Parts: sequence; structure tokens; C-alpha cells
Amino acid sequence: MSDRKLATVRRVADIQPIPDADAIDVATVDGWKVVVKKGDFQVGDLAVYFEIDSWIPKAIAPFLNRGRTYNGVEGERLRTIKLCKQISQGLLLPVSAVATFDERDSNSYICDIDYLVEGDDLTEYLQIQKYEKPIHGSLAGVVKGNFPSFLRKTDQERVQNLTKDIRRWEEEGARWEVTEKLDGSSMTVYRHNDVTGVCSRNYDLEETEGNAFWQAVRREDIDQRLPAGFALQGELIGPGIQGNKYGLDATDFFVFDVWDINKSCYLTPDERRKFCKAFAFNHVPVLATGTTGTSDVNALIASADGQSLIGKKPPREGMVYKNMANDTSFKIISNRWLLKNEE
Repeated sequence: MSDRKLATVRRVADIQPIPDADAIDVATVDGWKVVVKKGDFQVGDLAVYFEIDSWIPKAIAPFLNRGRTYNGVEGERLRTIKLCKQISQGLLLPVSAVATFDERDSNSYICDIDYLVEGDDLTEYLQIQKYEKPIHGSLAGVVKGNFPSFLRKTDQERVQNLTKDIRRWEEEGARWEVTEKLDGSSMTVYRHNDVTGVCSRNYDLEETEGNAFWQAVRREDIDQRLPAGFALQGELIGPGIQGNKYGLDATDFFVFDVWDINKSCYLTPDERRKFCKAFAFNHVPVLATGTTGTSDVNALIASADGQSLIGKKPPREGMVYKNMANDTSFKIISNRWLLKNEE
């Protein structure tokens, strides 16, 4: 089950008509826009919101089902779509749709909707999985173990879930490093207790012939340059990875975080960039530093559109904001990129 909150109780903040569409409206929940059937919701209603990338079982939304299965569950994946020129991200259902009876007692609810409150996480209860694309064979590798406990997995919250935080951070004058989000495969390289290790997003990998992660480490001598007690976390891009949108001739590793294993903390953005420069590691492109300049989430989302600074400069996937003083971070995925690249 995903650590991400894929199904949560939200309050409908706004409902607007869609031009030239008689049967549907667009509802706003936090920073998300979702196309809904006209009349199904009112402003202020509690509803269950399912984020994009959720795998929705057929039992929850049979109208989405097209006979597909994922990890043995029949259902459908939620992706970014456009209906009547309106972008729609996710699925919004009335809270009554998640009330189910206990099979042992038809008068007993497993989920009593009268006790649901805004913010409740129903991901596990509704058995929602995060859909992940099958990875290329050169990236799968041979698993040595789970992702090491002395490291931290990198993951940022989407800006659409942070509308209140964005306003607060802007009022506080928080300063950010803004970097390009690369469309590749997450990779971690570490040196700990005289052991060099290489990880995919979820696993510690054996060094095997043909594994793209280890090949990059050896080819670029990353293991020779990385000081003991540190881990590099970044994105591997190039041939065989997400269609190689950058048009590279060979894989390349770009660092977006450096983890101090002994201190159990990330280097600050300034420290990270100095670290990468000192040891000659590629760093993801830095787009800007400073405040967000706005508390308008829609404006921030629009700013994610643009061209990559890597290779053939395709449309960029998005941007990552990291606080200059602490571990706070968030990501913005370009809607233009999502509409073109989600499969």
C-alpha cells in the first residue's frame, strides 16, 4: 500500500460551470480541479477525493472500469485528462459512496460516514494502490534488500495539497531553491561502513551485469568520488529510461539531494550545491532562488510549464521547491507535461 494519501476526505471549495457543457461542472478541492456531474455536489460538501495515479478498484467506481487489472485488482488508473477544454485531475465521490456494510452484520457499517471528518485518510480502508509504470529491464536489477533504514526516501508533496501552507510560507517570507524536476528513474548511491551501495526507489540492488544504475556509477566513478558517510540521491536519465526524452547518447546521473548518514539529515541547498561542485557531481538545473512570489497555487502550477535545460530541451516535467533553511519541500508537475506524457 502506498505511503501517499491517495483517498482523503476533502471539502468542496468551489463549483463553476464549464462553457458549452450542460451536464458537467468543475469542482475545486484544495488546489485540485475535478470535473463532476452537475448537481452532484454543493460548495461546502464533504467528499472523498482520489488523487491522480490512484488505482481505483472496480467496486468503488464501476463506471471507470475498462477490464484492466493492476497487481491482481480489476479497476482503472486515474490520470490527468481534459474534458470540454477543462483539465480534470482525480475523482470526486460523495462520502455516501464509501459506506459499506459488514458482511457479518448488514446493520453494521465498516465505515460510518457520519464520523468522517475533513482530512481523514481512506487510502488503506478503500485499498487504493499507487499506480507505477513497469520499469525497464535494465533498471529492475537483482534485489539485495529493502531500501536501507539509514537513508531516507525522497518524495515531495504536490502543491495542490498545500494551499494553506503556501499562503503561510509566503507571508513568512520563506525562501526556496527551485530546481527542474527531471523525467527519469530515482537513484541513490551511498558509502556506509566501508560498503558502497546503489538503490532504486524502493530497493538496495546487487551489482549485476547490465544494470543501468550500477553501470552509471562505475562509468562515472561516482563510488570513487563520493566521501564515506554520504549518500547521493538523484535522477538517472537517458537511453531506456522514460523514452529518453532528453535525447542523450548515454545515461547520466543528476543529484537533487545529499544525505549525511552520520548526522541523519539532508544538506541544505547551498551546502548540496557546494558539495556537488567540490566532488564534480552533476546537479539538477537550478531555476531560481527566493520566495514563491505568490500565494496563488494556480499561478504556481502554470509556472511549471516550460522547457528542460537538459539535452534536446524537451518540455520539462515540472519543478521542485526546497526550503533554503530546512527540509520543507514540494513539487509542481506541469499539467502540459501530464496531458502529453501520461500513458
